[in-house]
Amino acid sequence: MRYKPTIGLEIHVELKTKSKMFCSSKNDPLEKRANYNICPICTAQPGTLPVINQEAVKKVIKTGWALNCKIAKESKFDRKNYFYPDLPKGYQISQYDKPFCEQGYLEIDGEKIKITRIHLEEDTGRLIHKGNNSLVDFNRAGVPLMELVTEPDITSGNQARKFAEELRLIFRYLDISNADMEKGQMRVEVNISLSKNDKLGTKVEIKNLNSFRAVEKSIDYEIERQAEVLNSDKKIIQETRGWNEVKGETFSQREKEEAHDYRYFPEPDLPTMHFTNSFVKEIASEIPELPQEKRDRLIKEYNLNNQNVEIFITNKDLGEYFEQVTSELRNWVKDLEQKEKVGEKEFFRLTKIAVNYISTDLQGLLGGMSVEDKRFLINPENFAEFIALIYEGKISSKIAKTVLEEMFKKGIDPSHIIEEQSLSQMSDTDELEDIIKDVISKNPKPVEDYKAGKENALQFLAGQVMSATKGRAKPDIVQQLLKQLLE
Repeated sequence: MRYKPTIGLEIHVELKTKSKMFCSSKNDPLEKRANYNICPICTAQPGTLPVINQEAVKKVIKTGWALNCKIAKESKFDRKNYFYPDLPKGYQISQYDKPFCEQGYLEIDGEKIKITRIHLEEDTGRLIHKGNNSLVDFNRAGVPLMELVTEPDITSGNQARKFAEELRLIFRYLDISNADMEKGQMRVEVNISLSKNDKLGTKVEIKNLNSFRAVEKSIDYEIERQAEVLNSDKKIIQETRGWNEVKGETFSQREKEEAHDYRYFPEPDLPTMHFTNSFVKEIASEIPELPQEKRDRLIKEYNLNNQNVEIFITNKDLGEYFEQVTSELRNWVKDLEQKEKVGEKEFFRLTKIAVNYISTDLQGLLGGMSVEDKRFLINPENFAEFIALIYEGKISSKIAKTVLEEMFKKGIDPSHIIEEQSLSQMSDTDELEDIIKDVISKNPKPVEDYKAGKENALQFLAGQVMSATKGRAKPDIVQQLLKQLLE
C-alpha cells in the first residue's frame, strides 16, 4: 500500500556575531580551550542580568525578510524551563508566542515550502563524556541560536535536502552564519509520519543529522521502515530516532515522547521589543542579491547553463571573480567593436571560454582555496587577457595550461609569460613546414599507414608535430600541411 509522507524540519543556526546573545563574551563555540569564552552572565552566576544582542536580532529579521516572512511589530523573549547539565541557568531564554518572524516560504523546484516561524534563543553548553564522567564546556552556552520551523509541506528526502541546501546558501549570502553542518553551526531535525486517506500518522523525530546527505537518506529510510511496519498491521511508535551513517539506518533513542511542559513565561529581565517600519526597512535594504535571483540573472546575462550557474552560486567568491573577469572581457569586446563589426555572440563565446577555464583548470589549481585568499595572485584583468589570447588563437589549449599555471605561481600577466618563455603560436609557415618534413622523414611506418588509408596515422603524426613545436603550432594548420606534404 502506498502512503503519503508528511515531513517538517526544525533547523537551528548559530549566528555569526562578535559576542554572545546576552553577554559580552566572545562568540566562538569552536574554541578548543574548555570554558575559555565565558563570564558570570553566560554561566548564570547569581545577581547577573542579560542584555539583548541587537546584531543577532537584526540578523534574524533580515533572514525572515529574505524568506518572505511577516515581521513582528512586537516581540519578546520567554523562559523555557527544563533541567539538563549543559544548561547553566536551569532554563533557556527563548521565544514562545511572539517570535520575530512568521508565515514565510521558500520555493524549491516550483513548490513553496511554508515556514511557520523563525525565532531566536541562546545555545546550550556542551557535554564531554570521559569514561564514567561527564564534563561541561560552557564556551557554546549563550551563543545566538536562530531556530526555523517549517510547515509539514515536504514530501521526500530529496526535497528536504534541497530545502536545507538552499537555506544554507541564503544564510551565507546574508552573512548571518557560515552554517557549516560538520561544525554544528547548522543542525537539522526531521519530523516525519506516513498517512493514508488524509489521516495523519504517528510522528517520529530524527535527530543528530550532521550532513545534507544524512537528512535525505534518513528520511528515505524512515519512509520505507514506517511503510513496512504499517503493512505488517503494526503501529508506529512515537519516538525520537538517531541516524547511523555506517549502517544507513535510523535507530530508536527514546520512546513514547510526550509534549514537554516547559512552563513558558515572559523573561522578566528583558524588555518587550517594538519594531518600527523604518527599522525593518533599514534592515531589508541591506539584503544582497539572493541565490535564486542570481541564478536567473547569470542565465540571462551570460547565457550560462544550469550546471555552470550552480558552480558560481554555491561558490560565491568564485562567482564574483567570474563576473569581474567578464566585465573586463566586455570592455575588450567594446574596444574590438570600434575596429571591426562584432556582436553579443562574441561576448558569449568569450564568456564560455572563461567559464570553462575558471570551473575546471583554475579550480584545480586553487585546490579548495578561495579566490579571495591573499595567496591567489591572478587579478581579473590578467585572467581576462588570458581568455582573450585563447579566443584570438594566439595560444593553444595546451600552452594555455602552462601559461595559467605560471600566472597562478607568479601573478604576472600572460603576455609577459608568453614572451619570456617563447610560447606564442607559430606564425612562420616555412618553419612549420620544415618541422613537419622532419617528422615525416623520421616516421616512415605511420606515413605508409596513412597512405594505405589509416586515418589514425595522421593523428599520430600531428601529435609528433605538436610535441616538436611544444604545442605552439595551430592544430588545424598542422593537419592541413601534413595532408599537403603527404600527397
